[in-house]
Amino acid sequence: MQHLRQLLEIENSELARLLRFSLYGLEATLNQACAEFPLDPGVEVCDEVLQELHYLLEPAPPQQNTGWEDAPDELKLSQLREAFDSDSELSHYLGNSQLQSQTDSDLWNEIQRKLLRVPEDLATSWRQRTLDLAQEVGAIADNSNLFQLPFIRNEIIYPGLSGTVQTQGLSLYQQALSNPLVTQSNASDLPAAFLFLYMNFIEIDPDLHHALKSVFSFDVISLHSKPEQRDQYIDALSDRFQRTQKAEKNTDTLSILRAWIDMDEAIHSLIFIPPAERYSWWGKLQHESRRILKKVADEAINAGNEVRIRQLSGLYADICALCKDDLQLDCGGIPGEVLTCLRVYARINQEESPGRVIFRSSR
Repeated sequence: MQHLRQLLEIENSELARLLRFSLYGLEATLNQACAEFPLDPGVEVCDEVLQELHYLLEPAPPQQNTGWEDAPDELKLSQLREAFDSDSELSHYLGNSQLQSQTDSDLWNEIQRKLLRVPEDLATSWRQRTLDLAQEVGAIADNSNLFQLPFIRNEIIYPGLSGTVQTQGLSLYQQALSNPLVTQSNASDLPAAFLFLYMNFIEIDPDLHHALKSVFSFDVISLHSKPEQRDQYIDALSDRFQRTQKAEKNTDTLSILRAWIDMDEAIHSLIFIPPAERYSWWGKLQHESRRILKKVADEAINAGNEVRIRQLSGLYADICALCKDDLQLDCGGIPGEVLTCLRVYARINQEESPGRVIFRSSR
């Protein structure tokens, strides 16, 4: 246990990330097995193992500051910080919170991650502006030093910097998905890809929240300030991934469809406040799940079933009869409109399943 903890706490370690993924997967598998086999003679010991895993996966408590600290050096990218914080168009999509980073490296990554939540054309123009302002202080784009996130394709999300400011960028990396829990790489592996991508992103982005009803139904919850909610969300996502795999092995089109509706809900329930814009990098990433869901629905229709799937959008008053247990925010988007569709509305052989959305209050 001691050495597992030591490895998990090593920063920027591929081995540490691999171990964390494996432990999350093991935790989810054992939780599911305990639910399926409650009378198994190993249940009590398994509960102890799950407690140990939970302890291992808990983040280490922050170090308490017991003495004086030197004042931080002035940021080289301070002009970039001021320009970003004062841009009213960005505030419309990101809210009014100010940048929190205290170092140039953290500031670069915080800004670039926030740009993943705004419309693509705005993100493109601002990304060029960040590079221009960085170059003015002697820093240049560096695509050779990238923090790699596992997914089903290779993609540079944003560059790092070299020169007067040294920091990593961010990329999707297909080979990083090579993991004992994932044995193949094809279109049906999208749930696994999202599972491991999300586990990574949650570690690096403190702005992430969840709105998954099965975990907490009354509000949007910060995963950074509520680590127990983070663990429960990841467990739920892992469970839905495994149920999707199990359904696909059974090849029953309706079972696959229902499992995919649940998986798609979990994917879309990882959000920001305000939620990422539909045509942002984040919006397009999550929409990949909806595209697969549509294909699964088409397969169920081709098998002779009556299926209707609808992504809910537009005026909330127009679609509220099709959804249930919705959440309301007072920021982002247009008052009275849907900000994001967490769960699609579905009608399967005369059986209705309500959707779920987050909408902007009218006031």
